[in-house]
Amino acid sequence: MASTGEEISDILDDQDAPILVGRPSEGCAVVTLNRPGQRNAMTFDMWHELADIYDQFSEDDQLRSIVLTGAGGYFCTGADIKEFGTVRATAEGAKEYARRVDRCTEAIAECPKATFAAVSGPAYGGGCGLAVACDFRIADATAVFAIPAARLSIVYGIEETRALYEAVGLTAAKDMLFSGRPRDAQAALAMGLVSEVSEDDALTAALRRAEALEASAPLSIAGTKLVLEALTKGETAERAERIAEATLRAVNSEDYIEGRSAFIEKRAPRFRGH
Repeated sequence: MASTGEEISDILDDQDAPILVGRPSEGCAVVTLNRPGQRNAMTFDMWHELADIYDQFSEDDQLRSIVLTGAGGYFCTGADIKEFGTVRATAEGAKEYARRVDRCTEAIAECPKATFAAVSGPAYGGGCGLAVACDFRIADATAVFAIPAARLSIVYGIEETRALYEAVGLTAAKDMLFSGRPRDAQAALAMGLVSEVSEDDALTAALRRAEALEASAPLSIAGTKLVLEALTKGETAERAERIAEATLRAVNSEDYIEGRSAFIEKRAPRFRGH
């Protein structure tokens, strides 16, 4: 499990790991679900590992954006149901499984970086949940989205359901969860499930979007996400102190001085995240 910077380095080097981490640039990280033989289905341990990766990247001042994708032409087909007979066989096991999934969803949703899901192929069940936890979902023509929970007698947890509801609205969320019916990329775009359908492959398009954020101030992105999370969850009072701290941190930062100087000098700013 990735819980230290040293272990993140190990993931960078281990190409057989179920989750791969890469840094195509200083400001961008790519996280790849790497079980193509199982269509990148998430194991019990992977939910914990993925949450840890996003938690670690949250502390990286240089990082602007994180792109989540899948290997082998698949995004993610959700939880590995083959494990359910052991890790989710009892009420207590199901409760712990849901807790891990919710923690992972929350780690992605509340990460202070701009987060992208690059979706090629199926994004089913928990895979769709991972995608909607991201700020932006970039799909290509091969993408298909479905949540077959009602066909497995599963009730989704609060965090996954909240992310879906915030992305598509109440009626569309009910339709997806009640029916389990698949949506292709264009249908997903029409309902607001994806941000963009690219003519390129999804990862290329997502990296292009992420690269555009290299010019943005990381403290601004982090503070804005905090405000928007407070608004969407109705927690403006509970998060007021954290929002004030984020605002002061930005105003007192070297990046704020750099931004003003760059504007006056008519040049591109060089933000460092502090």
